[in-house]
Amino acid sequence: MTPHEANQRLTGDLKLVMRDAEELLKATAGEAGEKVKEVRSRLTTALDSAKATCEHLQDKTVEAAKATDHVIREHPYESIGIAFGVGLLIGVLVGRR
Repeated sequence: MTPHEANQRLTGDLKLVMRDAEELLKATAGEAGEKVKEVRSRLTTALDSAKATCEHLQDKTVEAAKATDHVIREHPYESIGIAFGVGLLIGVLVGRR
């Protein structure tokens, strides 16, 4: 799994957790009690932190994609050669089995 794919998967997971947390906050909106208020407060803080992390990961992924695109556009023949070499290596390794 590439770092880009890992970031996308983590971002998706964070969005799912955030959605579930928001639903939980809505479901407990009418509940009274000190313990519920404390849990809601901690959940709200964690949710804000998760949103910030998600935005940061998305920004880093976009930056990495732009940097990769820039390098490939500056060195197209070297990029093709590296891709060919990696493909050949994988083909040889898979062919041995």
